[in-house]
This record gives sequence, structure tokens and C-alpha cells, in this order.
Amino acid sequence: MSDSLILRVRAALSAIRDPASGRNIVSAGAVGGLSADDSGHVRFTLEVPDRDRQAAEGLLKAAEDAARSVPGVTSVSAVATAHSAGQAKQKPSGGGHDNPFGLKQKPRIETAGEALSGVKSMVAIASGKGGVGKSTVAANLAVSLAARGLKVGLLDADIYGPSLPTLFGIDGKPQMRDNKIVPFEAFGVKLMSIGFLLDPDQAVAWRGPMVMGALRQLMSDVDWGELDILLVDTPPGTGDAHISLIQSKKLSGAVIVSTPQEMALADVRRGVHLFRQTETPLIGVIENMAWLEGPDGAKQFLFGEGGAERAAKELGAPFMGAIPLFPDLRQASDDGRPVAATDHAAAKTFHELAEDIAKFVKLA
Repeated sequence: MSDSLILRVRAALSAIRDPASGRNIVSAGAVGGLSADDSGHVRFTLEVPDRDRQAAEGLLKAAEDAARSVPGVTSVSAVATAHSAGQAKQKPSGGGHDNPFGLKQKPRIETAGEALSGVKSMVAIASGKGGVGKSTVAANLAVSLAARGLKVGLLDADIYGPSLPTLFGIDGKPQMRDNKIVPFEAFGVKLMSIGFLLDPDQAVAWRGPMVMGALRQLMSDVDWGELDILLVDTPPGTGDAHISLIQSKKLSGAVIVSTPQEMALADVRRGVHLFRQTETPLIGVIENMAWLEGPDGAKQFLFGEGGAERAAKELGAPFMGAIPLFPDLRQASDDGRPVAATDHAAAKTFHELAEDIAKFVKLA
């Protein structure tokens, strides 16, 4: 039913014209991520240019009403992906800054944290900058923790660059149950990412308030159930997402991933300071891509030698260990099969790091 429903909704949306361009919103490419589940719940995003608040809100409402008028549609979640500041007052059913998924009453970050009552511990996997392999590390740590018999969840909190669908080879939209998103499950890990909710090629043109609203809803509007540990793959840097997680009062600790070179280490120092200033326990620093081992066993330190370990020592932060640069690790990530789920040599390294995390949060 969902495919034919999508076609009918698209046709209804084609009747809506953007007064600014004179074109219908479908042909203008303003509608993205259009999907429908078997219960008749329809989702889509609407690119609303910055302009008069009333006109922008009117266009979004007209699109929502058109979708709701289609026989078979039971509910609509519409998200404005670019907006003026005044649009924060949109009704919860239509998305908006604090409720971009349009699932229920907008959650505060404190109540979002309270919604995770079945989660014993939550650990942030952070990095000072992008390109250090943080998401790959987070995915393999999650699989390693699950291999220990723990109930594990992994939340991809990088709204602008979600990588979890690729890392776990998942293609599709999640189901809804009791107005909650049901996370996917693979390799023993419950998984949620905004990448499951939007089209793969769709850019997320959201500003800060909507990004924070999305993070809150990925915490509170996902049916995580009972978990021993929830890993949160945070965006690079030390921005709003990290502050929101800290404010949720659920963080049991944080792990910082870095590569050895000085450019990455400067950001590690900022990350350590952030977690210390907010009294978030620092589990430790992991050095990724530490070296490349040749066929003869010789180590090539492509990005410098031992930089993250030295930085951790200078800062008085625990150093958890180093992960070599495994070409097979990159291939496994692209193939959607975390190397920690195999008998590859890299799996042992991730299992040891996961054990340290489990001990820190008293799960081992």
C-alpha cells in the first residue's frame, strides 16, 4: 500500500504552488524524503526559503493539509529544512525547531533523558575534528560490547553526516510502534540514525535549533527498550550536540577518538577540557590510524607517532590504546559488516577497548 500511497501524496503535493517561484513544490524539488509506512503515516521534508514567516508557515501548512486529505493517510510528519527564526512556533504535528519528526509533544532535553529510563548507561564517542574514524570506532565498539552479551544501542547523533546506515549495511525506513520509532537491529546492536529517516542523497539543511530538536527526539521518540549501554556517536567538535547530551544528565562517560597528528590533537585538548568543565567522566582517549604495518611487520607511522598518547599524558587523561590502520577495516566498513563481528586481527583490539568501557561503567 505504501508505494501507491506515496504516489497519491506526491500528486496532492503537486497541487501546491510556491508563491515566490510560481512552480509547484514537487517539480521545484522542494519536497524530499517522502515516505509512507503500512499504517498510513506519511513523512516528508519541505525546503522553505528564508523569507516572510507567515508565507513560509502557510506553505508548510498547505503541504501538510494536502497530504492529510489523501485517502489512506492517517498522520503526517512534515519537516521544514530551512526556515526563519519565527517558525519555531509551528504546531508539534507539523514539525518545527523542537519537533522535526512531528511525532508527539516536543521534548526538552531533560525529559528526553528521562525517557531513557531503561538505559543503564550512556557513553559519548567524540572527536575534536572530522576524519579520524570516530564513527567506525563507535560501530565496532558497539558490536564488541554486544559480543560480551550486553544489551547495546548505538545512536548516530551526527545529523549532518550520518554514517551508521553505511557502516551496518542497512537500507530502508524504520517502522513505527505506539508513536515511537522502532530501531533497526544488526550484529546484536539496536541502531538509530537520521540517515534512516531521510533519503541518502538528501542534504540536511537544518539550523541549530532543529538539529537539537532532532537529537532530543532520537533519544526520546525511539523505542530503545532495556539497554545495558547506549553509545552515542557524536558530531565532530565540541558543539551543541555535546552540550545537549551533557544537559540530559544521562552521560556515564565519554571516549575521545583522535589520530596522531598535531592538527587533531589540538581539538582533543578542547574535548578533554569540555568534558572536565561539565564534570562528565572521561573514560579515555583512543588513538586511531596509529600506524600501517607492512608485510614484513615494520610499522609506518603515516600521521606521526604516539601523538594521542602524549596528549593524553600531558592532560592527565587515561590513554585506552591505539588502533592500527587496517585496510581491511575500511573495506569492512564500506561493506556494512563491522570488523569486530569477524575473526580479523582488528577485532581483538576493539574487544579489548570495549572491555575497558564495560569496566568503567560497571558492566564487567
